[in-house]
Amino acid sequence: MEKISEVLKVLKERRSIRRYQEKEVPEDVIKDIIDCARFAPTARNLQPWKFVVITDGLLRKKIAGICDYGKFIADAPVCISVFCEDTKYYLEDGSAATTYILVAAKAYGLGSCWVAGDKKPYAEEIRKLLNVPPGYKLVSLISIGYPEGTIPAPSKKPLDEIILSAPSRKR
Repeated sequence: MEKISEVLKVLKERRSIRRYQEKEVPEDVIKDIIDCARFAPTARNLQPWKFVVITDGLLRKKIAGICDYGKFIADAPVCISVFCEDTKYYLEDGSAATTYILVAAKAYGLGSCWVAGDKKPYAEEIRKLLNVPPGYKLVSLISIGYPEGTIPAPSKKPLDEIILSAPSRKR
């Protein structure tokens, strides 16, 4: 039960972090986070994803300048871009992998923030900038680093407000 409560705590305490300490994230931690992402659910087990890890500060600044809502990527020590081959369920697969990255980062005590990529006007420019082959779509950009300060929990709707009862059929 202790492991279950640890996992649930990570899920419930994860926050979108946009301010980071100037502290490097160890390479083995980044690799393990991506290793977790490859275990994400994927339609027909296609595993259409490719991940690009950006630790170069100038490249992160360039990406931040291209994005409309990801300016903080410039200050994060790591940015992971999630691309998926243009399959029928690329967005679902890439979103699942993105979520696994966010949760794995939190488990390591890191902060992260999901910046949208899919269907954004800058998606193709980022693909070319990162030398990702044609036929892949940008699903997300994820800033990662050690959080600067604490972020209070956002208000969430009560559980009874979000669960709908399924119609029941009497036999």
